[in-house]
Amino acid sequence: MAEIATTPVPPYYTVIFTSLRTSDDDGYGEMAVRMVELAQQQEGFLGIESAREEVGITVSYWRDLESIRRWKAQVEHREAQRLGRSQWYADYRVRVARVERDYGPESGGVA
Repeated sequence: MAEIATTPVPPYYTVIFTSLRTSDDDGYGEMAVRMVELAQQQEGFLGIESAREEVGITVSYWRDLESIRRWKAQVEHREAQRLGRSQWYADYRVRVARVERDYGPESGGVA
């Protein structure tokens, strides 16, 4: 995930997952890779960006709130959530927001 996601003209939605990890890495890397693969297969998925230092931040982009609801309820994703709560994350937050503006070099940097 070493690139910036290409997203459509707003509005669209984002899920911001911020986390602090425990020292337990058992199966974490494999699950993280699988979740990206699985998210990319979901209807309404637009892209993902992720970074981790002390605090990890993963931002996924979605067409609409219904797509986010389906992703949250997806069976394999539910299992990853369970494992995250029980062994991989010391703390986490999930925030959902509507993107109203999106700009960068290709748009002339205009807000």
